Amino acid sequence: MQLELLNDQGQGSAKLDVPETVFGRAYNEDLVHQIVVAYRANGRQGTRAQKDREQVRHSTKKPFKQKGTGRARAGMTSSPLWRGGGRIFPNMPDENFTQKINKKMYRAGMAAIFSQLAREGRLAVVDSMKLDSPKTKVLADKFKAMNLESVMVIADEVDENLYLASRNLVNVYVVEPRYADPVSLVHYKKVIVTKAAIDQLKEMFA
Repeated sequence: MQLELLNDQGQGSAKLDVPETVFGRAYNEDLVHQIVVAYRANGRQGTRAQKDREQVRHSTKKPFKQKGTGRARAGMTSSPLWRGGGRIFPNMPDENFTQKINKKMYRAGMAAIFSQLAREGRLAVVDSMKLDSPKTKVLADKFKAMNLESVMVIADEVDENLYLASRNLVNVYVVEPRYADPVSLVHYKKVIVTKAAIDQLKEMFA
């Protein structure tokens, strides 16, 4: 399996051999969908809360007499059937949204995503992403010269200069291989991997 090696102008200058086990797998749509949904679910926090009929503010007085009104009988206004009443099954702050994904499934799903990106031409390799100074304009001009608008960069090492230069760019996401996630890989139009990061990805997902 070979990937395109980009130069500073974003043009393919050569081909680089990469492991088939990470970049040459068949695409498993069901597995990829499962790990993307699980990743997003595991990032959720149980911060929403609703009140049941014991917690709503109400009077315990019977709203109207039992018989003679023609209406359905009612005991108190906290009933879930009434406007302003409590919920029957309220959302609670301690709700757990986590989904379990086996390590073998996660590795296979990530390799399937990398392989599909390579087939679609959305994955490329660069020599390095080192910057001499933490200047956002320098990095922005570099991506502009490479004709990259929405890009995820997987660098073998994210030093302070690269981190500071990239954090204010809206459509740029720079991470180390261990922090690469399926949602970002699917989201960004182009994924750039440094040469040194290829071996780390092989060790993680092969």
